[in-house]
Amino acid sequence: MEWGDTMGELSAAIDHLATEDVTEIPTMQLAEQLLELHWQMARLQAQIARRTGVRLPG
Repeated sequence: MEWGDTMGELSAAIDHLATEDVTEIPTMQLAEQLLELHWQMARLQAQIARRTGVRLPG
């Protein structure tokens, strides 16, 4: 998958989350979503850290 496609999908997923009315999500489902969001955020932070350590030539 191309970088632009990947970032487009990530952006679209975040945009979708932003449109949800979180006050209407049942408490247990909200707790599950929060756990999953934190897990995915940790994965994204790991990829940022991975790229931060790469030295560009030149």
